[in-house]
Amino acid sequence: MGRIVSIGECMGELSETGTPGTLNMGFAGDTLNTAYYLRRSLGPDWQVDYVTAIGTDGLSQRMLDFLKAEDIGTHHIAQLADKTIGLYYITLKDGERSFTYWRSDSAAKKLASDPAALARALDGADLAYWSGITLAILSNQDRLALIEALSQFAGRGGTVVFDPNLRPRLWDNPESMRGWIHRAAAVSDLCLPSFEDEATWFDDADPEATIKRYLAEGARRVVVKNGAGYVTFAGSNGEISTSAIPPVEQVVDTTAAGDSFNAGYLAAELAGASVADAITAGARLAANVIGARGALVPDAVRPS
Repeated sequence: MGRIVSIGECMGELSETGTPGTLNMGFAGDTLNTAYYLRRSLGPDWQVDYVTAIGTDGLSQRMLDFLKAEDIGTHHIAQLADKTIGLYYITLKDGERSFTYWRSDSAAKKLASDPAALARALDGADLAYWSGITLAILSNQDRLALIEALSQFAGRGGTVVFDPNLRPRLWDNPESMRGWIHRAAAVSDLCLPSFEDEATWFDDADPEATIKRYLAEGARRVVVKNGAGYVTFAGSNGEISTSAIPPVEQVVDTTAAGDSFNAGYLAAELAGASVADAITAGARLAANVIGARGALVPDAVRPS
């Protein structure tokens, strides 16, 4: 049996149902979205655990029940009596979402406050998955604790996978964001950046520049997503290749496009697929996800 640990923040999601005055309540978050699709893509010989912090209130318990129902491991989720989970409200226009957040005192900000608990969560895992959002919501002290825990995990032979997922409004300033992203890349085996974000915040001229920067920062492998364009990738030898992705038939809601690509890619790679075939698998899953509403689409994982 293999074991994956996904680390980050799951939030309550409020979205319109189409009936005036009525909202739907769900749960999502970048690393949770990837964990959800990994769980649905991988067989029963894989365990997928989620690491975060929540409250002890009814909404937190509802989230915990949701994760358990999806067969996502919850043993390493801390419950804090004086906190609750973050919330966000969605508006959707032409397939693109905008968000209103309530997360300033989210319990997930404390997910790395107990280094011993982090070590227990990572103990025995094969792969740890995290993101720039995971890092952004933490204090500087807890960022260092998480990076150190993942560095030790990597030193024991674990695979660390990092999606930079750049969200500058979660950071004090862009310089701080860039500095911490560099530190995160240095302890990660595989980085999965999105070129549009990297071009905006790191001034990368093309995906090749993104790859070279992450390799220079210490990552051993890089796969650069680029919307509907070619995916560009390279290993530690620095040889850069590109791979076309299947065309998308329709775009309904782009939420979790990158998160689901990451899950499809990782699931295929863990099953022994080549990088090119893993990219195709990731792109197909992402296409299914953005062809429906919501971050978590139950029937998005389909037989190949």
